[in-house]
Amino acid sequence: MQKTAHIIGAGISGLSAGVRLANAGYTVHVHEATQQLGGRCRSYYDAATDLVIDNGNHLLLSANHHVLAYARSIGSEAGLVGPDRAQFAFVDIRSGQRWLLDLGNGRLPLWVFDESRRVPDTGLGDYLALSPLIWAATSKTIGDTIPCKGTLYDRLVQPLLLAALNCDPPEGSAGLAGAIVRETLLAGGQACRPLIARDGLSGVLIDPAVKFLEGKGGSVRIGRELRGLDQAGGRVTGLKFGDETVALGPSDVVVLAVAPRPAMALLPGLTGPTKYRAIVNAHFRITPPKDAPALLGVVGGLVEWLFAFPQRLSVTISNGDRLVDMPREELAAAIWADVCKAAGISAELPPWQIVRERRATFEATPEQNALRPGAKTAFGNLALAGDWTDTGLPATIEGSVRSGDRAADLLLGRG
Repeated sequence: MQKTAHIIGAGISGLSAGVRLANAGYTVHVHEATQQLGGRCRSYYDAATDLVIDNGNHLLLSANHHVLAYARSIGSEAGLVGPDRAQFAFVDIRSGQRWLLDLGNGRLPLWVFDESRRVPDTGLGDYLALSPLIWAATSKTIGDTIPCKGTLYDRLVQPLLLAALNCDPPEGSAGLAGAIVRETLLAGGQACRPLIARDGLSGVLIDPAVKFLEGKGGSVRIGRELRGLDQAGGRVTGLKFGDETVALGPSDVVVLAVAPRPAMALLPGLTGPTKYRAIVNAHFRITPPKDAPALLGVVGGLVEWLFAFPQRLSVTISNGDRLVDMPREELAAAIWADVCKAAGISAELPPWQIVRERRATFEATPEQNALRPGAKTAFGNLALAGDWTDTGLPATIEGSVRSGDRAADLLLGRG
């Protein structure tokens, strides 16, 4: 019997669910409401810089097993590049101090015992003080679980958790932070190698998935907004796209991989996060210094992470609500001043682009985390996916792919 899967939403959550279902023998049709594929994980040509840029800068780690398995499935794993050893360069632009955090490539966090490899001016006791975070409850805040002050916090814990949770760490969910620590720092350097899509997120994680699905007889269509569902007998029996209704057969399944608001509109009674935080990204067309690391952690300024790509330097600023209404030219100049200090360059403001996403991620606080639903719904052939669903992680690419995998597995009877 022909088995068809309909994926509502062409972000990475929906595409990963589609790939998994296609590998299980389903013909997959993806329906995307907007005119772009990839959601927040996409690349596009930017006229201001005359470059292809990513909508947001995303760092992956070698511990992101669901992302890596997804990339292998679509034949694009080689597009995720990084060093053989987990090393992270940092600079404090207030003092000018630079250091290299060397996590090595082992399976245990032995680097904390080596003064030359850990954060400068920190001792073993500073790291042991983080242990309450490892198995903390999601209902607890980070501020109630560990001290949010001191050298280690300022130079490592705060930058790491701010990037992962996209909110000020003290107010964030300790349980979500603990999951990040368990899967990365606690798992040794082998789990922490940084991986970057050097040729763009779309080229590595989106376009190959579309080609893969189409190669298996499926389709990916844009401008297809789902307006309603027909239902009977505890199943979804039809999908309403404006004037068209797609009837579902007895073996057909649906993955709803859209944002919380449209999901809750389509499924009355569904709960989901209601508060969000912004992320600001900036891109500057300039050839990076020859010795520039691919990724540089920046402490003490507006900039948090500096990415060096061919022909451009790009910046990510998390928890960026305070910046979304700042005049663009003023913001670009302020960011560029930090970039010059961090990269050790002196140059006039080059061609630039600012990308501000007001609702980039759900607010990763205990209150909002408690509203996240699982993949299962009231309909036997409909599952939810999205980084806002209950993945056990904050809103990350790994969480997105994990949600798609869980939705597919649930519909395949594996969940």
